[in-house]
Amino acid sequence: MQRLALFFGAIILALAASLSFLLANLTADYVETTTAASVREKLVMEGFDWVSVRTDGLLVHLSGAAPDEANRFKALAAVKRIINGKRVRDHIKVVDPDSLHPPRFSLEVLRNGDGISLIGLLPAKPGQKNILQSIRKIAAGAKISDMLETADYPAPKGWSAALKFSLDSLQMLPRSKISVTPTKVTVTASADSQDEKHRIESSLRMNKPDGVALDMRIAAPRPVITPFSLRVTKDAKGLRFDSCSADTAKSIALIVEAARKAGLKGDSGCRIGLGAPSPHWTEAVVRAIGALDALGGGDLTFSDADITLVAPASTKQLDFDRIVHRLEQNLPDVFSVHAILPPKPVAEGGSAKIEKPEFLATLSPEGLLQMHGRLRNQRTRKAVDGFARSLFGWDKVDDATRISAALPDGWPKRIMAGLEALSRLHNGILTITPDLLEIRGTADREEARTEVTQILSEAIEDEGRFKIDIKYEPALHREKELPTPQECVDTINGILKEKKITFAPSSARIDAGSIDVVQKIADVVENCPNVKMEIAGYTDSQGRESMNLALSQARAEAVLDTLLSLDVLTTNLKAKGYGEADPIADNSTEEGRKANRRIEFHLIEDKPKKAKGEKAAATSDKAQPKAKEKTATSEAKKAAGTPATQPKKKDKGKNGKN
Repeated sequence: MQRLALFFGAIILALAASLSFLLANLTADYVETTTAASVREKLVMEGFDWVSVRTDGLLVHLSGAAPDEANRFKALAAVKRIINGKRVRDHIKVVDPDSLHPPRFSLEVLRNGDGISLIGLLPAKPGQKNILQSIRKIAAGAKISDMLETADYPAPKGWSAALKFSLDSLQMLPRSKISVTPTKVTVTASADSQDEKHRIESSLRMNKPDGVALDMRIAAPRPVITPFSLRVTKDAKGLRFDSCSADTAKSIALIVEAARKAGLKGDSGCRIGLGAPSPHWTEAVVRAIGALDALGGGDLTFSDADITLVAPASTKQLDFDRIVHRLEQNLPDVFSVHAILPPKPVAEGGSAKIEKPEFLATLSPEGLLQMHGRLRNQRTRKAVDGFARSLFGWDKVDDATRISAALPDGWPKRIMAGLEALSRLHNGILTITPDLLEIRGTADREEARTEVTQILSEAIEDEGRFKIDIKYEPALHREKELPTPQECVDTINGILKEKKITFAPSSARIDAGSIDVVQKIADVVENCPNVKMEIAGYTDSQGRESMNLALSQARAEAVLDTLLSLDVLTTNLKAKGYGEADPIADNSTEEGRKANRRIEFHLIEDKPKKAKGEKAAATSDKAQPKAKEKTATSEAKKAAGTPATQPKKKDKGKNGKN
């Protein structure tokens, strides 16, 4: 029993000791925390926020960098006023005076119609008061916003001179911003004119003190140039500017670059100003200088959007027409050209030679037609252009003809007859003057000469007014090798691999951007007249299966209808929709669904005839499995290069047949 009492007594004693230790620690922590807080608060209130405080029991450790010995002593005294000095441990260090740097002094002055604003840090001497007095003298009665501060340090070298120069400059700058440092003054201001800008800049440079850098940014409104003009002359001495207007510095650089290519040796003397008749002024000038260079000389004058181009008298009429036509075609909207070809000089005692109008058309072995010369009016020009494209192909004609009212009667009829005759040749040249129609070239068919003679005889009553020089080349007389059925399908699917036919969402309407793809397919189908193909439509798996099947059928038929509208013979084509069948990608991803929404072409092979007594096979036509896509043949590459900006018209070809 006695042992049990001793055991419990020991336990109670241990608990009491532990509790006492815990209470002692809590009390010590509380004392340290409250002491540290009180000391920090006192130091901050006294302005010694640079002192760091750390407590260790009843001891208080002070550390930090005092600006000088006096501040160190004041900080210690402040702490000792609230706690016993014996508890304070001093670890404060005094900063080396040599390591202290003066502040960076600066001043910024903003002046406008509403008043003057001052921002910055100034030396205590001459101080804020003197500057304000000077500002009031400069702008008497102006509202002054003072946001200046001072520091008790001596003014650095150059400060006084920079400050005086800035205040003097402020008198002639009613709209300005001046930034001042001891070594540099930056002046940003606006002037009312270019002359005032030059005057301000000269004055600032002249009054700038030695040892102070000056940065000037004086802006002035650009002068209004009216009319916005430019004149260039090119002769045996080279190219030179009589006047030059530009709307930007970049514009000047581009104009000078074009002029140097054309023979400019000196300076352009271009002025920047307002009043350009079009944002494309630079483009028009550059193209016109290029035309002047192509003519080999002459004069070029711009007066706003009116352009006068005078060619050298020695320029051939066809060259003149070709160059001027190119310029007219390439000029931006608004600009118009008045082109002049002076008459050739006449020798003394001689008579002036009247240059006859001429029409020239050249047909290359590749089937490209170029037309130069004159037509009576725009209506005739459109008719001739359309007729030429129907003969040689919509994208095969380069029309560089120009308008001239002084042409003989029957001129358009002779041109169209000549073009039809030229279409019978493999390559050749057609030349038409009022006195003679001449056609020269090479034919790939023996009957071409007879056909040309018949065409011209019917169109031109006097057979003596046309001349024919046609050579037959048997080597050119080869039948075009048609691609195999499989090559036809592979070529079309190669086109579709490069760019898909796309439709409006949930619609069978072909997007406008896909018309060029259908045009390329049309070119291939025309070279495969006897190949039976299926236009297969597919969708992704979203939506009901029956709706997808109907949508795919409608889209396949839309492609067939578009081919028909492009004058393609569709007898051997049929459209069939397969809906979401035969996916080529994962329908769970957006990319996969996009790939599955597609048009493909399948080859349809003729079934062999059944022998008598044979069991009848299934009657439904099934498209052959999709062939692996091959590299596009040369025909596909040719088709892919066919522009599709216009619907394809049926070409008659070299023999005139559809």
